[in-house]
Amino acid sequence: MEELQAESSELTLQEQEEVKVIRLHKEELLEDIEKLKMEIAEIIAELEDFNHTEESKIAERNKLMATGRKKFNMDPKKGIEFLIQNKLLCQNEENIAKFLYKGEGLHKTAIGDYLGGREPLNIRILQTFVELHEFSDLNLVQALRQFLWSFRLPGEAQKIDRMMEAFATRYCQCNPDVFQSTDTCYVLSFAIIMLNTSLHNPNVKEKPALERFIAMNRGINNGGDLPPELLKNLYESIRNEPFKIPEDDGNDLTHTFFNPDREGWLSKLGGRVKTWKRRWFILTDNCLYYFEYTTDKEPRGIIPLENLCVKPSEDSRKLNCFDLYSPNSKGHTIKACKTDTDGRVVEGNHHFYRISAPSKEERDAWIKSIRASITRDPFYDMVAARKRKITSNKLN
Repeated sequence: MEELQAESSELTLQEQEEVKVIRLHKEELLEDIEKLKMEIAEIIAELEDFNHTEESKIAERNKLMATGRKKFNMDPKKGIEFLIQNKLLCQNEENIAKFLYKGEGLHKTAIGDYLGGREPLNIRILQTFVELHEFSDLNLVQALRQFLWSFRLPGEAQKIDRMMEAFATRYCQCNPDVFQSTDTCYVLSFAIIMLNTSLHNPNVKEKPALERFIAMNRGINNGGDLPPELLKNLYESIRNEPFKIPEDDGNDLTHTFFNPDREGWLSKLGGRVKTWKRRWFILTDNCLYYFEYTTDKEPRGIIPLENLCVKPSEDSRKLNCFDLYSPNSKGHTIKACKTDTDGRVVEGNHHFYRISAPSKEERDAWIKSIRASITRDPFYDMVAARKRKITSNKLN
C-alpha cells in the first residue's frame, strides 16, 4: 500500500514538472507572438507611410501635369519646356509625339500650332506624330477624317503645308499602290478640304458638282488622270458627311470655321447707333464674321469682303482703327447682315465698317490678312505650286 502511494506521489511530481515546462513554452510562445505582432504593426506602419508618400508623389505629379497642360494650351512651346524640366516628358520626339497624339487635356488648336512649327525638333515631332496614325486600307477621305480629328489645322499657310506634306507621305507609305507620288496625294487632299468647305459652308452659294471636282483634279497623277470612280467615291463621302472638326474647351465655332485666316478681339463702331462694342472676329472664306462671345454658335454679323477695300483710319475716340469700304459705291450700304436683338437676320446698316484693334501691330496684321483674303487665297497658291511641280516632273 505504501509503495503504491509513493509511486503515485512520484507521478504527480513528474506531471507537475511537465506542466511547468508546458507553461514555460506557452509563455515563450506568447512572447514570440507579441514580438511578431509588434513587427507586423511596424511593417504595416511602414507600408502606410510608403503608400502615403507614393500617393503624395502621384498627387504632386498630377498637379504638375495639370499645370503643364494649361501652360501648353496657352503657349505650346513653354508648356513642353515646363513638362520636360519637371521630368514629366523626355526630351525626344517619340515621347513628345505620343503625348500630343494621346492629347489628354490638350487643346486641339495648341497641338496643331506646335506640330506646325518650323524648328527642326517640331518637324521631327510632326513626322513621328503622323507615323502614329495607321492609314492602311483607308481611302483618302477616311484617312483625312482620322488625321484632322487629332488636332486643329493652324491658320498659317506654311504650317499647313508642312503638316499636309507629312500626311501625304505617311498615307503613301501605308498605301503604296494608290497614287504615283506624294505630290498627287497632297494636291488631292487639299482639293478634298476645299470641297468640304464649298459643299457645307452656308455662305458658298454655288455648290461644286462632281464633274467640276473631277475636272479640277485632271493631270495631278504625275501628269495623268486619277480613276473617275475613285474621285466619285471621295466626292460622295464628303457630300454625305462633312469633316468633323475637333472642338476646344466647348468652343463650337470650329464646326463652322474650319481654318480661319485670323481671329481675335476687336472693337466695332455701330451702324445707326455710333457706339463701340467689343466683338470676337473671325476671318475666313473671304468673309469677316463677328460674335458677341467666343462660345457663340452663330455669328452676330457677317461681312462679305468681295468688292471691298481696307485702309487704316483715324478716329478721335479710338486708336488703331481701320475701315472696310466699297470704293465703287460710296454712300451706299455695304451688303452685309447681322442678327437683331430678337434673333432675326437683317441687313446691316453700314456705309463703311470702322474697327479698332488693341494695338498698331494687330491693326496692321488684320489689314494685311484682310487684303490677302480679298485678293488671293494662299492655299490655292500652295496647291498651284504643287501642280506645277507635277507638270514639271512629267516634262523632265
